[in-house]
Amino acid sequence: MTIHWCGTGLSAIPGLRRLLEAGRAVTVWNRTIAKAEEAVGDLTKDIRVFDIDALGAVLVSGDVVVSMLPGDWHVPLAELCIAKGAHFVSSSYIAPEMKALDAKAKAAGVACVNEVGLDPGIDHLMAHALVADYRASDAYDTDNTLSFISYCGGVPKVANPFRYKFSWSPLGVLKALRSPSRSIRDGAPLDVNRPWDAISSYEAPLAEAETFEVYPNRDSIPFMEDYKFDPNWKVDTFVRGTLRLNGWAEAWGDVFTEIETLSGPEGDARLKEMSDQFWEENSYDEGEPDRVILCVGLKAEKDGAEVYHKTYAMDAWGDVRGTAMARLVSIPVSLAIEAVIDGKIAAGVHAAPSEEALVSEWLSHIGTLAQHMQIVDHTA
Repeated sequence: MTIHWCGTGLSAIPGLRRLLEAGRAVTVWNRTIAKAEEAVGDLTKDIRVFDIDALGAVLVSGDVVVSMLPGDWHVPLAELCIAKGAHFVSSSYIAPEMKALDAKAKAAGVACVNEVGLDPGIDHLMAHALVADYRASDAYDTDNTLSFISYCGGVPKVANPFRYKFSWSPLGVLKALRSPSRSIRDGAPLDVNRPWDAISSYEAPLAEAETFEVYPNRDSIPFMEDYKFDPNWKVDTFVRGTLRLNGWAEAWGDVFTEIETLSGPEGDARLKEMSDQFWEENSYDEGEPDRVILCVGLKAEKDGAEVYHKTYAMDAWGDVRGTAMARLVSIPVSLAIEAVIDGKIAAGVHAAPSEEALVSEWLSHIGTLAQHMQIVDHTA
């Protein structure tokens, strides 16, 4: 059984090194051999130029393919895995085309595991843990009104005037700013065309309370089912969103204004220009610490009074182990690979696991990756 790890970008390395250091059989595939050798050449010589046909030629039943490549590669690689009886792991969101492979994956006995990075990934684990804890609590009542929040952000540990720094191409961040979102606020769906139309303030219960700017992203509503919310529960708030340093909206005001005017090929070209400029002006310096904050909270109210309110609060930053972002994206991926190898994840297309044993085991390990992680009980 071989793990085929495809892609050795910045966010891939700690998880890959963890598997190699544990003595796992890993073949590393990357577009450029030299970059992969620089990252893990001290641990392995089995490094090959990524080519899907070459991978298919050596892939056998029971192997695991890991895609840390751009999103366009995930579905073709998952289809290859199903054809070969191999398993698939990715940190990315499940696209509709990936979800459509569920029946084929089950028929082939293949696990296609996605959303096992930071966000999505660790946030899912925290949500599953909180919902299970709430269901088992004395406060549980189907008549309660629930509020759920999940905010995650990678920000500079040392703030800069732009209130943000980039560890890879800014183009993805800029494109995300053009994406609409859907969440639940005041018991009803809230549709927002641009993130800056829904920025609010959030006080994170970290070691020292700190306020951030937050906004919803993507479509939060399908995750209610994923997190095992009962369809009959009364939900006042349900939002998965992005967290930024205070002052971010003001610092990016001109960016928002210009993005609103861009469209078509000319707009795409301008976005690329902006991306190159931001990378030049606001990328991390060598050894400069990044920071990741993740807060996932669940509150239940009865007759206007809080009866249950807990928040997972995680604060991590770059240190001698490397960047916080790389640790928190890639090491959960490595945990998912081990779970697949050990037969702990069933065949089919899945996001991060909801099984209590795996959630507990993974969160315990993830707690060692952050400088601060705790469950805050606001009603205690």
